[in-house]
Amino acid sequence: MNWLSLESIEQIDSIIDKSFEQPQIIFKHSTRCSISSVVKNRLDKNETPDKTDFYYLDLISHRNISNQIAETFKVPHESPQILLIKNGECIFDESHSSIYMEEIAEQLASAN
Repeated sequence: MNWLSLESIEQIDSIIDKSFEQPQIIFKHSTRCSISSVVKNRLDKNETPDKTDFYYLDLISHRNISNQIAETFKVPHESPQILLIKNGECIFDESHSSIYMEEIAEQLASAN
């Protein structure tokens, strides 16, 4: 897995812009949560689907960015959480133990 660090609110605009060219994934991770760690490890062990950027947000360090993501994409905050952004909108989100790369790949395939 080749994560791109999400460390500033300004990056949200960049993610939105890029989502018109190719889908963007945001993974919201709590470094203090065992479920979040299990999900991250599960994602790390899988191959990343082509033509998609995967952003990693450390919620403990950047709670303000998580709040902005929730407001921008109108998706209630959860942790861990995955969001699929396409054409400027969140078209899929999942949280906790329901996050699997296989489902992400299926959602990406149907979004293209």
